[in-house]
Amino acid sequence: MSHSNPDIAASFEGARGMRRVAILVYDQVKLLDVAGPAEVFAEANRLGASYEIVLISPNGDDVLSSLGIRLSVGGAPGSGLKWDTFLVAGGDVYPTAAIERELVDATRVLADGARRVGSICTGAFILAAAGLLEGRRATTHWKVAHKLASRHPTTRVEPDSIYVRDGNTYTSAGVSAGIDLALALVEEDHGPDLTREVARRLVVYLQRPGGQSQFSAPMQSPPPRTPALRSIVERVTADPTGDHSLHTLAVQLNLSPRHLTRLFRTEMSTTPARYVELIRFDLAKALLDQGHNATQAAALAGFPSYESMRRVFVREVDLSPAAYQRRFATARSQG
Repeated sequence: MSHSNPDIAASFEGARGMRRVAILVYDQVKLLDVAGPAEVFAEANRLGASYEIVLISPNGDDVLSSLGIRLSVGGAPGSGLKWDTFLVAGGDVYPTAAIERELVDATRVLADGARRVGSICTGAFILAAAGLLEGRRATTHWKVAHKLASRHPTTRVEPDSIYVRDGNTYTSAGVSAGIDLALALVEEDHGPDLTREVARRLVVYLQRPGGQSQFSAPMQSPPPRTPALRSIVERVTADPTGDHSLHTLAVQLNLSPRHLTRLFRTEMSTTPARYVELIRFDLAKALLDQGHNATQAAALAGFPSYESMRRVFVREVDLSPAAYQRRFATARSQG
C-alpha cells in the first residue's frame, strides 16, 4: 500500500501535528459505522499517532444513533477548519429514503479541501448524491450495491470489495468494514508496524481475507422477465442436484443452446453454467453452516465432486469450504 506524501499531509494537520478526522453523522446513523473507525484512530493515538476525531452534523446539533444513543457533536460544516480525513457514516435510513439537501450540502462543504474523503457502508449513497463518486470505483454493503450502481451509473460499483480506494476517495462495505478502511488509512499515515499493533489490540484482521460475498445471503435477485429463464430458475432452485447442463436445459425449453446462453447474458449477466454453480454454491454454504462436512455438502448441493465445489468457493469467497466453515461455524457446532 502506498504511503501519503508527508508534505501534503502536513498542510492538513492541526496543532502539535494533529491530523483532524471529521465524521459526518445524522439522526439514525449506524452507531458502529461511527464507533468502529473512531476506535481505530483512538487506538492508534495510544501507540503514538495524533488524530483528532470530531463528529459533525449538518446543523451542528447532537444526533440520535440507530440505537437511540445520543451522539455529542463537535460542530457543523463551514467551521473553516481543514480536515485531513473526512468520512461519511452510513445508516439504514439510506438508501430507502431520499437524501436530504442539508446532508448533501454538508458533505460537499466537508469534502471541499479535505485531503481524503471516504464513506462507511451506505454512506456511499451520500457521497454519490453529492457528486463525489462520479466516474469513480466504489463499494457499499453487498445488499444494496445494485441500488448504488443503478442510481449512479457513472460509478463503477465493486460489490465484493471490503473497501475501495480511487485516488483520494475511499468507500467501504457494510458496518464493520469501516474498521478495515480506518486501518488502511492509519497504515497510509504510519506504516504497517503501528497498524498491525492496532489490529492486534482490537482483535481484528489487519487485512481481512476474502470479499463481501463470504458474508452475503443466498442470491435474492428479482425473478427474470423472460418466461424461459423463470422456468430454469425454478427448476434449478427446486432441484440443484439434477442434470442442469446447457444441453439439457436447452432441450427442456425447446431452445438452442446459443439462444439460451444469449438470454442469460442479456438478462442476468451470466451464463447458464455459472448460474447453476451459484445456486449450488449458496446451497453448499447453507449446508456447511448447518454442520455438514465438505464432502457431504458437495454431494447434497449437486456438485460433481468436492474439488469442483472447492474451485467455486475459492473463486467466490477466496476461501476453501473447510476454511469457510471454520470461520462461520455456529456456536452449536463449536460446542
